Amino acid sequence: MAIERGTVLDGKYEIVRQIGKGGMSVVYLAMDNRLNKQWAIKVVQRQGRGKNNELIINKATDAEVMKNLDHPAIPRVFDIIDRPEDPQIYIIMDYIEGEDLSYIVKEFGAQPEDLVVEWGKQLCDVLIYLHSQKPPIIYRDMKPSNVRLKPEGNLKVYDFGISRKYKEQSLADTNVLGTKGYAPPEQYGSSQTDARSDIYSLGMTLHHLVTGADPRADDYVKYPIREYNPELSEGLEYIIEKCTKYEPGDRYQTASELMYDLDHIKEIGRDFKKQQKRKLNVFIIAMCVSLIFLLVGIGGRLMVGRQYDTLLAETGTVDDYYRAIEIAPDNPRAYISVINYYEQSETFSDSEVNRLMTQYNANKDDFAKNSDYYELNYKIGEVYFYYYNSNQNKDNTFRARLNGAGPYFKTIVNDANNGNAAAQSIEGYALARNYYIISDFYNKFVVKTSNEDVTKADYDELISSFNKCLDELSSNKTISDNKKMVIYQEIFNFPNTYRKSMANCKVSKSDVLNLFEKAYRLGTNAGPTFDEELGIIDYMNEKYESFKAGIEDAYSAVEERSGLSG
Repeated sequence: MAIERGTVLDGKYEIVRQIGKGGMSVVYLAMDNRLNKQWAIKVVQRQGRGKNNELIINKATDAEVMKNLDHPAIPRVFDIIDRPEDPQIYIIMDYIEGEDLSYIVKEFGAQPEDLVVEWGKQLCDVLIYLHSQKPPIIYRDMKPSNVRLKPEGNLKVYDFGISRKYKEQSLADTNVLGTKGYAPPEQYGSSQTDARSDIYSLGMTLHHLVTGADPRADDYVKYPIREYNPELSEGLEYIIEKCTKYEPGDRYQTASELMYDLDHIKEIGRDFKKQQKRKLNVFIIAMCVSLIFLLVGIGGRLMVGRQYDTLLAETGTVDDYYRAIEIAPDNPRAYISVINYYEQSETFSDSEVNRLMTQYNANKDDFAKNSDYYELNYKIGEVYFYYYNSNQNKDNTFRARLNGAGPYFKTIVNDANNGNAAAQSIEGYALARNYYIISDFYNKFVVKTSNEDVTKADYDELISSFNKCLDELSSNKTISDNKKMVIYQEIFNFPNTYRKSMANCKVSKSDVLNLFEKAYRLGTNAGPTFDEELGIIDYMNEKYESFKAGIEDAYSAVEERSGLSG
């Protein structure tokens, strides 16, 4: 039954207008007269018939699923009004401004590849989070109409009405649910849906967004995306085709695997292989030239040495530095010059990553394990940590930068632990060790590459490393203010983002608040000289009170639950 404008629910939620409607529910915009805040209210009918009744029950449990989730791309459930005498259930949730992706592609047609890839990464991040729950949550209805683009450019995923928790012993799903065109074959068959089913639906969603072809149409036939637009990349075509394989075993097995390929899309396809072959030929030619110089004796070696030093002059270009790498591919000096160049330009995009890592990976086994080698690994980790910016998109996450930097800090720490004095002797060892602990935490518990559950001890170690990082950064005069501000902001964000998890793990509230206050104090007293740093200070000042209140509320809620259970 429709609800009239002006109706007040539960004495505080005043209906403004209807903003959405599905088969089993209606969504209204409402004003909270007590808090002077807008909410979305999903109204679900309590009764239905047959399979529809099961779907209605699932719609009602939408709130039960969502209220336990804590991810920036998933709307929060604030309240549930469920009175036995009322034929409807009311779910009070965040109101999301913006437009659904289905509307955008319908109105404006196929979307640009770079934008669709970025959207794919954001949606992958949501699936990684859902699939990492215990037990994993399978979304089962990824499609453009369930994804909203907010005005600032971020995505929100909603409508968890047919999501389910994965049961390892179950051979099949109870019901056939999903949306024609986006749902995988097993969602209509005798198999149980799992993480690979969501990957299929995400692949079809990306296919729709980048081609404009709606898979729900009666005459729809799925073709590879480059048959719609030859200008699209082979890399994206490969990714979408792999996502949408008929057999689940032929798809990406985890959303993390898919995220990796989206992050390295330029490395996929025949074009990349041709590029690699050309680089290998250049490398072989350079080695042949070096061999000729060696054969002509000491004079030749001196000539090469002078050429190498000339190319590494401070006035050199990045292409000069790469020519020096080709002359002496096992010498870290030229690689460090390349990284210094990227640091000065404050950019480390996918193309620059590919160019540098192609050379490094081809030659890393030939490096001597001396202090120069570990200094190089530290510099690679540092440039990833501070400047990695995939496809020049400003919305890259701390997680993505840590994921890139982690292996290089790990090399330093592991070799130092195994007795290599050169690894421990480098100037940045203390920071490298703390950065490694932080990246290892994110890899295990945020990206979820392990099956471990986060514990109080894990958080305690991470908070200790964050504190050591803050101490090292604040006292280190050689690290620029710009770099420091990046880390101050990320550490400032952490206690708010993981407040519920830390409260549930019984991490000391004072430790969490002390870290939060310390990052805020250092960040806002840094004496900025650039607009970017001023922007970080403004952000910290704007968020300080709400973040602090959120942390306090999370711990109060756990204490309240403990008191009730006691």
